[in-house]
Amino acid sequence: MATKKTLWPVTTVAIVLGMLVLPVFPQDEPPPTTEDTSKLVADHIADLMKRAEQGDASAQYLVRWYRGATEQGGRLAQFYLGFMYSKGQGVPQDYKEAVRWSQAAAEQGSVSAQYNLGNFYRDGKGVPQDYQEAMRWLRAAAEQGHSSAQNNLGVMYDKGQGVPQDYIQAHMWYNLAAASGGDDEDRERAVTNRDSLAEEMTSEQIAEAQRLAREWKPKTGSK
Repeated sequence: MATKKTLWPVTTVAIVLGMLVLPVFPQDEPPPTTEDTSKLVADHIADLMKRAEQGDASAQYLVRWYRGATEQGGRLAQFYLGFMYSKGQGVPQDYKEAVRWSQAAAEQGSVSAQYNLGNFYRDGKGVPQDYQEAMRWLRAAAEQGHSSAQNNLGVMYDKGQGVPQDYIQAHMWYNLAAASGGDDEDRERAVTNRDSLAEEMTSEQIAEAQRLAREWKPKTGSK
């Protein structure tokens, strides 16, 4: 039996978009903690855009509202637009536009946008590859508790990308990512990276990395 796709009614999308764009409570930004969460919202925004193109007047109004929010500095709206450009959801895939909107949101403190921007710089998508900038943005997200950013920051210390190779720092960030509230796949990846690296470390180095992880405290921010 085929699964019926459930679409949000326009009124529900309006409520969601209102959450995305209203500037009154900037610190109450709901955290898109996983790519699945981001994709779900982006899918619904893309569906809204499609209905707007087909002549749905209510959808057209909400799309104008949403695009206005991105231009006026709504950081979560900017984050989702950047995410949509990176995945080609509702818009043609365009990494330069993905970087543009992710940068705008990241500079306003969106942790998820900082993470995505760091990955764009690390992989050279939409921008020239730049490990220093990748480190800058991944660190900003990792220091606020973003588990995938913590793992990726660990990889950069592990490989000496943008920083001198440092197994202690790499192990610490892997350990933090493994202990965080990310999804199972993120935790397993971090555990695998940590345990593989530990085989190359002395017991003293591991003890120091574990001490740093115990003493680490996240900085506050908006995800």
